[in-house]
Amino acid sequence: MIYPIQIRAARSLLGMGQEELAELAAISVVTVKRIEAAGSEIKGSAQTYARMKLALEKAGIIFINQNDDEGPGVRLKKPVG
Repeated sequence: MIYPIQIRAARSLLGMGQEELAELAAISVVTVKRIEAAGSEIKGSAQTYARMKLALEKAGIIFINQNDDEGPGVRLKKPVG
């Protein structure tokens, strides 16, 4: 599972707006805004998160899971430059 903060960070790395993510994930912009506003709390259906995750991965994002020592994160699939 990914966190709303990862979604916002991924969009930022890609320079992607909420509208573009909504279109790529086939969900409403209102849904993107609601989920991102949740911060670190997971709100919404697993299917919606899966659609957002897949859309961001296709756009070039890798999601990094949290562990006991470090929090969740994101990174670009390809080097910058």
